[in-house]
Amino acid sequence: MTPNSAPSSSAPSRRRFLASGAFAAVAVAGGAPLLAACGGSGSGSAAKEGTTTGKALKKVLPSYAPSNLVRPDVASVNGSSPGFTELPDPLVTSVKSAPGKGSAFRVMTPLWGTVPKKNNPYYTAVNKAVGATLDFDPQDGNTYQDKIGAVLAGSDVPDVMTIPGWNMQGQIRNAITAKFADLSPYLAGDAVKKYPNLANIPTGAWQYSVFGGKLRGLPMPNPVIGNAIFYRKDLIGSGALPASADDLLAFGKEYTAPKSKVWAFDDLWTCVQKIYGLLPDAPHYWQLEGGKLVHKIETQEYREALAFARKLHDGGYVHPDAEANKDADSKIRFTSGHILMYNDGTGGWKGMVTEQAAANPKFDMQALDFFAADGGEPVLWQDDPAGIFTFLNKNLSKEKIEEFLAIADFAAAPYGTEEFMLTNYGVEGTHYKVEGGVPTFTPQGIEEAQPATLLYVASPPHTIAFPDEPQLVKDYAGWMARQAPHLRKPLFFGMQVVEPQRYASLYTPFDDLQKDVRRGRKKVGDVDAAVTTWKNSGGDKLRDWYQELLDKNGSGV
Repeated sequence: MTPNSAPSSSAPSRRRFLASGAFAAVAVAGGAPLLAACGGSGSGSAAKEGTTTGKALKKVLPSYAPSNLVRPDVASVNGSSPGFTELPDPLVTSVKSAPGKGSAFRVMTPLWGTVPKKNNPYYTAVNKAVGATLDFDPQDGNTYQDKIGAVLAGSDVPDVMTIPGWNMQGQIRNAITAKFADLSPYLAGDAVKKYPNLANIPTGAWQYSVFGGKLRGLPMPNPVIGNAIFYRKDLIGSGALPASADDLLAFGKEYTAPKSKVWAFDDLWTCVQKIYGLLPDAPHYWQLEGGKLVHKIETQEYREALAFARKLHDGGYVHPDAEANKDADSKIRFTSGHILMYNDGTGGWKGMVTEQAAANPKFDMQALDFFAADGGEPVLWQDDPAGIFTFLNKNLSKEKIEEFLAIADFAAAPYGTEEFMLTNYGVEGTHYKVEGGVPTFTPQGIEEAQPATLLYVASPPHTIAFPDEPQLVKDYAGWMARQAPHLRKPLFFGMQVVEPQRYASLYTPFDDLQKDVRRGRKKVGDVDAAVTTWKNSGGDKLRDWYQELLDKNGSGV
């Protein structure tokens, strides 16, 4: 189970929410340059935030004290997610006694699924274990952003509130700085060591939890890399795998057989950009070249990536439905064998393997090691360090904030602990059973132990733990460990950049243009004119905005 993975769509299903791997967390707000993750007092912005960096930022961040409570079967490499092929026996205890003091807290979280009944055995067990009453108020995750806005616009803000990064749109970021408590006095520096499981959360995730110059969020950490090209090993056999762009083209030619309704690829655009050393996601489009900020669309690598993607199209190697933007069906095309490679979030790997175990026992889904286009070592960019955050109402007393942080420490217990099992599975014998070292939900557990409780309060670092699929653990954790040495932190890593509203639609023409180029409707050379228009329409001013931000704050590297 990977409880702190992120959703790959705006409307994930109940359990798939935990298993998906990509975040969409770029928000737009009006005003002058501001950096939500490093904000302080500013001038002229709608959010009334400036920036905080360097020594000022370090003053609000917790110290990092990694936990060694449980030894993984696949070790972490350069921050890659450790792997656990089995449930440790016996489980470790990380919190020696109930952390609460009997207080009551109203907690609002998102939920993709059926809302459990109040006061059910899972809630009762959780409240007893933490020594407090947590009154969970789960809301429909598909409409959660609207609910957040309505709640934060009013005066009845819950004691504790979870806000995913992709929901931080419009004025929600402003409300975060106005409505929620500064946790820096309780967690900054060595103060966090009072809460060992919170101290085990990597620094990057905490940095990404700084809003308005203050540490306000309790983060759910992300894996360092969350996207891959998957391939059907059972259909490809033992042949050599692609290790360059030319190899990928050759693979397409070899395996595409339209008469048999088989194509080599689905839409690989996200990972094609990675192969060419590009940053696929905003706000990390910018890089420094010769001391000057350069946008992705201005680079030669962007044009080369487009030209390569066009070759995949011209060769007829991409499934026609993928060309027609029927992205929602890519998994079906993959499992049915109509495509042999597709691009997806790594968090969905487990669900695919489990789904196919009975339907197709020979199904073997693997992730392709990344390579540079020329066959050399790839340059990969680390993903955002966190994606979901929980906040405490600023009106809570000092005593209640400290009490809830102790509860959050319980929630952040790592895999292999008693606390983790209660948080993620519930009560053994009631909500899950363990057979052959594998925990399995009971029908009552599926109904009651929903991922809308302590899971959101705080989370341990990302782990890959599938006792029911030990080989998958080795495959997944091993793949990430092989990619990790190639990772670099983007220029604005750990900084929640909020661009001024006036630039909100600046990239929109390129969304259409890159599709037109890749699918044969326009030429790569058409990018040059589009870039000129982009510069004149605000691109150069946006560059100046980012340069000012960079000059004042430094980079996130």
